Amino acid sequence: MTTRIGVTGATGRMGREVLAAAAEREDCDVVFAVNREPAGDATVEGVEIEPAAEFDSLVADREPTVVVDFTGPESAVDYVETCAGAGVAFVTGTTGFDDEFEALEAASEDIAVLHAPNFARGVQALVNVVGDAVQDLPGYDVELVETHHNGKRDAPSGTANRLLKEIEANGDFTERTHGREGDAPRSEREIGVHALRAGDVTGEHEIVLAGNHEEVRLTHRAEDRGVFAAGAVDAAVWIAGQKAGWYDFADVISE
Repeated sequence: MTTRIGVTGATGRMGREVLAAAAEREDCDVVFAVNREPAGDATVEGVEIEPAAEFDSLVADREPTVVVDFTGPESAVDYVETCAGAGVAFVTGTTGFDDEFEALEAASEDIAVLHAPNFARGVQALVNVVGDAVQDLPGYDVELVETHHNGKRDAPSGTANRLLKEIEANGDFTERTHGREGDAPRSEREIGVHALRAGDVTGEHEIVLAGNHEEVRLTHRAEDRGVFAAGAVDAAVWIAGQKAGWYDFADVISE
């Protein structure tokens, strides 16, 4: 069956990429795309960009199977609550959530919800191996450096936070140190975290493990946003057949 997809944030960096990725596939069809800022008569990949204020009625009229969201925490909550009421699955790569995350989790009681800070398959592979590296190198210092374009709002990135959780779950770490200044000797159980924002860098994450006169570097570098969009569309097609619940990109990769 063809997966009917609604897209939010359609004129943003990732919204455009999602529309382009969906246009290349035969197993899905974009039934609407919305944007909060006025788009005039704009179209992307042949899809008319409609006002986000009409999202509720578009969900009711166009009957999407799943909505793919790359916007912001507050708007993502608005969208997922509408989807929960309409029985429409929800895939989001939005990051920077705080208390809003609870709304996503609540919606997963009624619909299938998939949240991932990164939809690159290589990042999922990095998440899978970093825990093993930390376990195999006890006592080694760990630093994480992430670099993104100068317009990215949240720091550290959602992907960095996901990697940090994996590091902390597999090692004896008690604190994160965000950058260093002045007299700042390293404590024994800290993870150094550094966020760089420059130019139009798509995304790079590097984990450094150092000790015993050696170092190991684990790096993922995205060279095009299309890799994230392709993964998000993969997730949308996959989740269309799932029952209500909470999912992440690892579930998609595993199948």
